[in-house]
Amino acid sequence: MWNRLPLWAKILIGMLVGVVVGIIAVSTGIGWFVNDWIKPFGLIFLNLLKLVAMPLIFASLVTGVSGLSDITKLSRIGIKTISYYLVTTVIAITIGLLLVNILKPGKSFPEEKRIEMMEMYAHDIEGRKIAVDNIKSDGPLQFLVDIVPENIVGAAANNANMLQVIFFAILFGLALVIVKNPKVEVVKDFVAGLNEVILKIIDFIMQFAPIGVMALLAGLIVDFSGDNVSDSLHLFATLGLYALVVIGGLLFVALVIYPTFLRLFAGIRFADFYKTMFPVHLVAFSTSSSAATLPVTMEQVEKGLGVSNDVASFVLPIGVTINMDGTSLYQAVAAVFIAQVFGIDLTLGQQLTIILTATLASIGSAGVPGAGMVMLIIVLNAVGLPVEGLALILAIDRPLDMLRTVLNVTGDAMISTIVAKTEREIEYVPGMIEDAE
Repeated sequence: MWNRLPLWAKILIGMLVGVVVGIIAVSTGIGWFVNDWIKPFGLIFLNLLKLVAMPLIFASLVTGVSGLSDITKLSRIGIKTISYYLVTTVIAITIGLLLVNILKPGKSFPEEKRIEMMEMYAHDIEGRKIAVDNIKSDGPLQFLVDIVPENIVGAAANNANMLQVIFFAILFGLALVIVKNPKVEVVKDFVAGLNEVILKIIDFIMQFAPIGVMALLAGLIVDFSGDNVSDSLHLFATLGLYALVVIGGLLFVALVIYPTFLRLFAGIRFADFYKTMFPVHLVAFSTSSSAATLPVTMEQVEKGLGVSNDVASFVLPIGVTINMDGTSLYQAVAAVFIAQVFGIDLTLGQQLTIILTATLASIGSAGVPGAGMVMLIIVLNAVGLPVEGLALILAIDRPLDMLRTVLNVTGDAMISTIVAKTEREIEYVPGMIEDAE
């Protein structure tokens, strides 16, 4: 029976079991058991996904680039990819600003709760301030410097340096195309074979996904709730309107903007796209990491939507580093929410600054849990808002991080299908989506 279930159903069952186990553990006071004996399996699953992220990016990107006979095609795909990513990011931020200005969730935030939460999270804010001070001390072109690694082995050792590995992989692939030597074919074959091996390893890892997802969610509930579920529910209620604004914006982008783009530019049916992406959504939700979800995203986009490996291996890794629609929308909502709580009215110019800053902050932001919070400090500083306001949203950040990661990976997949369609590199038949398990 279990073996006949599709992958998404297995992962969904794992999520439900994890939630139940977490609630039972908190209610009975055995959270220590979950942390000691269940949560480690979730961390193992997360580490397995991170383990293959870098070799997958290198092997798939080199294979895709080296397979191009026309170098101009690479530049054409690159310009399309970045343009689409920037357009959707600006749209997402604009939607977030419209919603938060119309609904004004910060106006109803209790004063005593504001003071209490700022005292509670003072230490966390100090640590994030230090991280931002390090970013601000760099020059305006530091992001270009950071793209070029001084040591590729060192860059590959840290998933936060994904952009550097992408740069080296493109450079390596271009060299393979240009060098006309029979010996180069051996290198091409080796990298192509490595890519196939990595994809098979991903298949192995995904068999473990239901257990890993269950363990991650059970541990998350125990960590978040502590000893009392009711305290967490009260906190959620206090921040409820803010959370609803963020979630409403994410849903609007996912259910209105993306389907419109897919229909107009790719001819992809809404139902087919989201059916294919469902396993990706479940992994993204449980890991809160678009980088860790990348192997699953690539497999589903190629096998489920028929996007060629040439396009998927180029567009998706870049999307992990520069396309953060969910994160950017959340930053816009959070910045205005904090301003409303402090009684600060933002001008039109300041809100336009939020759009620009959030867009730029999303480029090169690490696709790992919590990276968006550090980037939010840059947005707050850009419009002169107190960074202490982070305390107001820290408690509820993790669940929202899980949701915005889902939108981030969905946006990556959406743009890859559009680029593939414009390049005639997609074999999609309406209503004929295969289960890519």
